[in-house]
Amino acid sequence: MTFFWSSWITILSFACWLGILAVLLMVLKYKPEVEEDGTTGHEYDGIREYDKPLPKWWLVIFFGSIVWAVAYWIFFPAMFPKHWDGIATVEVDGETVPWTSHNELNSELESNNKVFTDNFEKSILVKADATDAAQTLSELSELQNTLKRSDNPPADLQSKIDEKITDLAPAIEKLAQNPNALKVGSRLFLQNCAVCHGSNAKGATGYPNLTDNDWLYGGEAANLLTTLHKGRVGGMPAWRDQIGEEGVRAASEYVLSLSDNNGHKNNGELDKTLVAQGESIYDANCALCHGKDGKGMISTGAPNLTDNIWLYGGERETVRDTLRYGRAGVMPEWETKLGNERIMLVVSYVYSLSDRSAATKNGANVKAAASMPKTAESVPVVSSN
Repeated sequence: MTFFWSSWITILSFACWLGILAVLLMVLKYKPEVEEDGTTGHEYDGIREYDKPLPKWWLVIFFGSIVWAVAYWIFFPAMFPKHWDGIATVEVDGETVPWTSHNELNSELESNNKVFTDNFEKSILVKADATDAAQTLSELSELQNTLKRSDNPPADLQSKIDEKITDLAPAIEKLAQNPNALKVGSRLFLQNCAVCHGSNAKGATGYPNLTDNDWLYGGEAANLLTTLHKGRVGGMPAWRDQIGEEGVRAASEYVLSLSDNNGHKNNGELDKTLVAQGESIYDANCALCHGKDGKGMISTGAPNLTDNIWLYGGERETVRDTLRYGRAGVMPEWETKLGNERIMLVVSYVYSLSDRSAATKNGANVKAAASMPKTAESVPVVSSN
């Protein structure tokens, strides 16, 4: 609020307060002349007016409201907020700060979060036999607070944070076997992740299926933790300007030839001439990310093109659209939204959903849990159900 408006509101508030106080005092001081029967001599429609004092409790409320208003101005930044913080304070991040609605919200969130984290450490981790994670969580939180408060953090601070995050992986495997942890994790998933991945976690067009065993960035607990903490940002560039429409058609045909089922049962027979032309285009432009064999790379988030799992669909025209116009997807970071403990519970739930009995034969055919749509640099087609 600008100085003008804060000043105007303050002056107006004082004027109202003084005006009300003046009226009350004037009424109390005013003593009209009354008749012998106690009336003022005014009569209307047979009703005579008496001079009776206001009930005491009314006066107590009137004057009490004035006292309360003055106390409010003193305790809170009501008078010239830019220059008066008030004497009320709240605790935020372990520090005593002046009261504001923003600080009060943060203080209450911290208080509620402490109840949750205490229960997580003293109940959930204990029942899952994963109490070793409590020390790692404490150290991780300390490192994160240092990063948040430091204008010039040490160069290795982020790498230390990343190490602590991956150190939580063994606890995830234990939590994934604990019914209580999975129950809380499923609720957190429904509240935060289901809008994209679906309540059954099977995804939709453009959003990965989290119940299979196909992962862009790795499906192990450490990979999933990194995905939720840091998020994923990837993009499949548009290739039409570089290779032309004929190049798009040829490269798409070659990509379909790599798939287990040629992408889609309705694609029909492949054009062998286009397949031969597309192979050279693929080798020159796409193999950098997807590999010459088309099995993708975890390091770039490039999907495996040799299976029959397609995020946007394996129809011939859909594959062509991917090459023509590209794809872009973002998996947001959840570190600042959920916090370390809640992320562990969500990851343990997602980890429990994955079909680990159907482990892929090629380590490149993986995607990160709750990750972005299967798009990465030079990704002709992104995959997942």
